[in-house]
Amino acid sequence: MAIERTLILVKPDGVKRGLVGEVVARIERKGFTLEAMELRTLEREKAEEHYAEHADRPFFGELVDFITSAPLVAMCVSGEGAIAGMRTLMGATNPLEATPGSIRGDFATQIGENIVHGSDGTESAQRELGIFFPGRF
Repeated sequence: MAIERTLILVKPDGVKRGLVGEVVARIERKGFTLEAMELRTLEREKAEEHYAEHADRPFFGELVDFITSAPLVAMCVSGEGAIAGMRTLMGATNPLEATPGSIRGDFATQIGENIVHGSDGTESAQRELGIFFPGRF
């Protein structure tokens, strides 16, 4: 398996609830590497670019409003199979379907505020890392 990089976000709800350390600890215990990490409040333009594939969906405005509502933590995480590995570590998007032991299974209660985001494939990882860490990866 190849070394991959992926974008991981601790969304505003995770930051507000003090779960950044828990998320980082789980990433590190899994054996992945943090190559970059930054606490920031996302600008609306960047949020719209990040969620561009959802622009035609009715929930697009809510996604953008939520992700820009308060600080988040953006990370570049790397390792063998990091994309699939992080998707498993995060759990299903809908926390009610997320496996206990996953981040969402243990901490999230609703789909709109589900603690974390992770890139879903190689192309999206490259695109998303370019949005959050331009020129670095």
